[in-house]
Formats: sequence, structure tokens, C-alpha cells
Amino acid sequence: MATGSPPRFFTFLFFFFIISGGILKTAKGQAPGQGAWCVAKPSTSDEELQNNIDYACTYVDCRIIRPGGSCYEPQKLVNKASVAMNLYYQANGRNYWNCDFKSSGIIAVTDPSYGDCKYEYKQ
Repeated sequence: MATGSPPRFFTFLFFFFIISGGILKTAKGQAPGQGAWCVAKPSTSDEELQNNIDYACTYVDCRIIRPGGSCYEPQKLVNKASVAMNLYYQANGRNYWNCDFKSSGIIAVTDPSYGDCKYEYKQ
């Protein structure tokens, strides 16, 4: 390499930057067009699930899991917590940290909707 010429690695990065449109994007953990939903880990305690519901429903409209809502049945805490956690996750930009809930949330890439209970998804 001649003195004063840039190392090959930097030349490669510069070339890549130019052909990529000049902007490098961070990955959000899913392929283009693939969905992402936040759900409760099945091993989460009932107390933690209730805490997650209480926290998420402070910031988002949780009528969907209340009596008469499309996700009221089945009346299992893990289902209700998953819906509430996902509402919060979707409303806050679908960042992995918006699905942490003290390590009790996990991001699913398959739609967890069931029956009339449709999990919100924002692209």
C-alpha cells in the first residue's frame, strides 16, 4: 500500500456507503414485511403478569381485555397480559426494550391473534 492511500477496509466501507444510498439502517430484528408482536413469557408469575397489565394499561387503552372486549376470553392472565404488553409495544415504536417488562416479555414473529382477539400490529 502506498503512503497516504486509505486502507482497503475503509475503501470498501466508503463504496458500501455510496451504493446503499448513503444511509445505513439498524435492524429491528425482523425481515422486511415480517411482523413483530410482544407477548408474555409463559413462565411469568401471575403477580408479574398483573404488574405488566397495570403498567401497560396506564399508557394504552386496554378496553379490549375488559368485559365485553374482543380479548376478554379466555380469562387467563397470560393472554390478557400479552395483549396489554403488545398494545404498549406497538404504541411505543416496536423497539425491543418496549417489550422487556422486567425480562417477562418476548417478541414473537408470528401473529398471536386468536378467534376474535386480534393483536394490534403497526408497521
